Amino acid sequence: MASASRLGLVVLVAMASAASAQLSSTFYDTSCPNALATIKAGVTTAVQNEARMGASLVRLHFHDCFVDGCDGSVLLADTGSFIGEQGAAPNNNSIRGMNVIDNIKTQVEAVCKQTVSCADILAVAARDSVVALGGPTWTVLLGRRDSTTASKTNAENDLPPPTFDLQNLTTLFGNKQLSMTDMVALSGAHTIGQSQCRFFRNRIYNETNINTTFATSLRANCPQSGGDSSLAPLDTQTPNGFDNAYYTNLMSQKGLLHSDQVLFNGGGADNTVRSFASSAATFNSAFTTAMVNMGNIAPKTGTQGQIRLVCSKVNS
Repeated sequence: MASASRLGLVVLVAMASAASAQLSSTFYDTSCPNALATIKAGVTTAVQNEARMGASLVRLHFHDCFVDGCDGSVLLADTGSFIGEQGAAPNNNSIRGMNVIDNIKTQVEAVCKQTVSCADILAVAARDSVVALGGPTWTVLLGRRDSTTASKTNAENDLPPPTFDLQNLTTLFGNKQLSMTDMVALSGAHTIGQSQCRFFRNRIYNETNINTTFATSLRANCPQSGGDSSLAPLDTQTPNGFDNAYYTNLMSQKGLLHSDQVLFNGGGADNTVRSFASSAATFNSAFTTAMVNMGNIAPKTGTQGQIRLVCSKVNS
């Protein structure tokens, strides 16, 4: 009987843990009803000031979630005694938009003191950025809490480099419980934003599955040596518009990064690319589903972590 009681207790504890890990679209409805409107206003202003910022904010959410879950850890700045994710190879001199998130956090704090997490602000800002650039909307699930630490090593191991092939990408995304369809859809975020020459130089000079005219046009601004930080749009057709042009680019061998073009190169992702290229609605549906799935990666909830007062540092 005693062992049955203990078993019942274990089941109850397990159920409570599962419940605490559930995110909710209504999480702030009572505690901070103006949170989402405040975030949206901040994102809209930032994207109006610089269209590229929309892509940067989507990328911040992605880089946050893929390293130890969606917990705001990517926002923690290095200090004398702490080395976080921002100096990791995939992030160093590459991720941006932290100042926009800091500004939004300040505005949210003015509305609701220590209520809305930085991790949730990242998730909402990613959605609002896509909408601001003409893309689809979706319901963001909320209730994440912020990490009190970050790992440079995990960032270097868990974020996909632009040199990855299809198998490596599929494995990495699969490790996060994301399907190949999710992976191809999330890659479609490259319909906005820009990349630095250092990330696509090898492709435009040494790879053969690339449109010759496209490669030549890129070489003018990305020499074989130097110019590492020179920028090129990931989607040359509509660089500031969120649409499905990324996939038609891939079908014309105009993927900017190696990790873009491997999605359409005779492999298992080809049919998904074709599907998204032929139907914006199909892509939008898959993208919004994938963003929700990504936002569900290992969130801290309940009493885990904290609600940071400033996104760049742990509460003192």
